Amino acid sequence: METGSPQNTGPDGPQGTIEAVGNEPVWIALPPGLLKMRRLLLVVWLGLIALAAGLLPGLLAGPAWAAFALPPLALMAWGWVMTERNWRSWRYAERADDLLISRGVLWREETVVPYGRMQLVEVTSGPVERHFGLASVQLHTAAAATDATIPGLDPAEAERLRDRLTELGEARSAGL
Repeated sequence: METGSPQNTGPDGPQGTIEAVGNEPVWIALPPGLLKMRRLLLVVWLGLIALAAGLLPGLLAGPAWAAFALPPLALMAWGWVMTERNWRSWRYAERADDLLISRGVLWREETVVPYGRMQLVEVTSGPVERHFGLASVQLHTAAAATDATIPGLDPAEAERLRDRLTELGEARSAGL
């Protein structure tokens, strides 16, 4: 089974409860819309910087100074590849007692959020995210260090996840 690829999905996205096979959790990858959004932002911002770094000195000091546009363009090419590597590293899994969030290319970070410790689960979507049809789920717990976010989800999946996590959190915290 390839890690980082969506599991247990149908034509309309992830299906209901996702159960682990044996001891291994079933990981769900983030949708490609997040990659498209991040790449667009990379091209827009570094494109503007390259334009400003090359055009202004080129017009004011001579054409040789237009070479200052090359470092932002090289950074854009490198960022294009690194953005995809970062996007592929994000994944999450729902288990019986907790939610796992894994991310990171060089330094892997795995966050385990027990359902009974969740205090607030919110869905947020800024203007750029809304344009790309994305939303983020943010989990708040009593310990500030364990707050976690799952970015770039389909809004319907984000709401389903919020409702499920809230339901499981209420059920688990009742026993505390």
